[in-house]
Amino acid sequence: MGTLVLTMKASIIEMFLVLLVTGIHSNKEVTKKIKRLKFNVPQINCDVKAGKIINPEFIVKCPAGCQDPKYHVYGTDVYASYSSVCGAAVHSGVLDNSGGKILVRKVAGQSGYTGSYSNGVQSLSLPRWRESFIVSESKPQKGVTYPSALTYSSPKSPAAKAGETTKAYHRPPVPESTPQPGSVTQVLVVTAAEAAHTTLPKPSPSTASPTSSPRPQPVGHRSRGETDLWSTTTYTSSQNRPGANPGIPRQDASGAAFQKPVGADVSLGFVPKEELSTQSLEPVSLGDPNCKVDLSFLIDGSSSIGKRRFRIQKQFLADVAQALDIGPAGPLMGIVQYGDNPATQFNLKTHMNSHDLKTAIEKITQKGGLSNAGRAISFVTKNFFSKANGNRGTAPNVAVVMVDGWPTDKVEEASRLARESGINIFFITIEGAVENEKQHMPEPNFVNKAVCRTNGFYAFHVQSWFGLHKTLQPLVKRVCDTERLACSKTCLNSADIGFVIDGSSSVGTGNFRTVLQFVANLSREFEISDTDTRVGAVQYTYEQRLEFGLDRYSSKADVLNAIKRVGYWSGGTSTGAAINYALEQLFKKSKPNKRKLMILVTDGRSYDDVRIPALAAHLKGVITYAIGVAWAAQEELEVIATHPARDHSFFVDEFDNLYQYVPRIIQNICTEFNSQPRN
Repeated sequence: MGTLVLTMKASIIEMFLVLLVTGIHSNKEVTKKIKRLKFNVPQINCDVKAGKIINPEFIVKCPAGCQDPKYHVYGTDVYASYSSVCGAAVHSGVLDNSGGKILVRKVAGQSGYTGSYSNGVQSLSLPRWRESFIVSESKPQKGVTYPSALTYSSPKSPAAKAGETTKAYHRPPVPESTPQPGSVTQVLVVTAAEAAHTTLPKPSPSTASPTSSPRPQPVGHRSRGETDLWSTTTYTSSQNRPGANPGIPRQDASGAAFQKPVGADVSLGFVPKEELSTQSLEPVSLGDPNCKVDLSFLIDGSSSIGKRRFRIQKQFLADVAQALDIGPAGPLMGIVQYGDNPATQFNLKTHMNSHDLKTAIEKITQKGGLSNAGRAISFVTKNFFSKANGNRGTAPNVAVVMVDGWPTDKVEEASRLARESGINIFFITIEGAVENEKQHMPEPNFVNKAVCRTNGFYAFHVQSWFGLHKTLQPLVKRVCDTERLACSKTCLNSADIGFVIDGSSSVGTGNFRTVLQFVANLSREFEISDTDTRVGAVQYTYEQRLEFGLDRYSSKADVLNAIKRVGYWSGGTSTGAAINYALEQLFKKSKPNKRKLMILVTDGRSYDDVRIPALAAHLKGVITYAIGVAWAAQEELEVIATHPARDHSFFVDEFDNLYQYVPRIIQNICTEFNSQPRN
């Protein structure tokens, strides 16, 4: 009996082993067959945005031609989900313009996206977006199953190809990623907004021709009225206005984008509560620190521009605001509108991010009247760039003047005063005068008379309002190029000043304190910092002493305190040796882009020769001012001073009268600076 039981057990075990081996063999065959099946990679078009695809990670195939600039991309390396998937792949270098397969992975939204030019694609900047994605080569990761059909946020999406599955997809919650609620109402909002987009009809050549429909010409100006190129065009979104860049549309909860049609009922395009709460929690960009400028736009609100052109001008401003990335650490922007008289729409500190600024621009209403741009420039010079209006003092001041045709007043004198105040004047002229209109211009060649340099950097001429958008990127690039903003360098913020002070026995302690007060009064007039004007001082008798160098103090308060602490030395008067010493100890360390100013104060004739040291200073580009007191020799002062001597040498009979020459010396310094050629 025991033998029978053992035999039965052995048979059962043998059968089990046979079944096990057979199953393993069968599974291997199945696995091989599965591997032999070709993976079906979904194909998408170039215009498909990542936000329209719900899948968190997927492989897709892009067609050729996605390098086209009409497929907008936002960001660098990490892209906002409002970007073209395939356009981002070309920008990142994963694909070229011939297309191919890519791996896309959704990641959390970013507080800012930086635009760049790469691989033939210009991506744009964006302050923030609720969802991002990254693109890499289409190498499947182990353990990850990729969908063979994509799931879109709207079944009517143009991205969905015939036969593709558009089933509801419930995305599991992912850390650091925004949940995607799936609401029928939200999907309908997207569809309604997409249906609202229209195509701008091309104007007929006969309509656009300035000769076929001449403008009525009142004396001194032209008047277009409302019958212009745009009279038959109805805009339904900012994206189909001429000159409009894509901007930042609002989002629905799925990450898809929509825009409210102009004039449509708000109920057709409401923003879900989920979006409002999400966006309010997102950090606001502090601005692009590589473009720290204080910017004023002077916009033409005259009657001749017409209401529709005025709207195009506002759209251009909104696009500029978006491209600049407004914020306290970067550029700030205010707007002045001019007609008969100028008025500030809002100043530099009113709106501190691009979103708020664009909203404010949309609310601007047209003033009407003439195009008095000269009066507007004067207004900006006197009123706009003040501390009370948000001017930071540490950022270049820039004024961009937009003119429809030409100004009805003169701009040269107003622009000269603006330049001398350190304001960089740019001009954008749209639809300038044709030959038979030039007789009506109050100031021919007004642009070259107004801008900071007549080298083309500060001027844009646009043949038609159709082409205004083409100036967007060049303008932003130039405005942000602070090294080339020549008018930011004024007579008060662009010098290295070395004071050479006579401390000989004949001066005396009391008079020496008066000389120091004179030095302090002059220093107080300049803008002093590491990047602006710098001040150093040397005291001399028979010997020389460096009181403080140009790089010692970086604020006006520190410089004034250092001057106050200088101690009286007493001794002889070797002025020639002092000039050589200043050249070596002060101006040898001067920055190349700084004007070098030497201000020498002495009360007597030098014991040594001053001619050779003075000539050496002049040859090295040091502008020398010689101030003599009491027993100083007039002919010696004229040798020391830069030519012409009458502008650079001064004499007073008493130390107590030194203070009277402070305004004149400052005026001469600035007059000389501003007389430099503007080319």
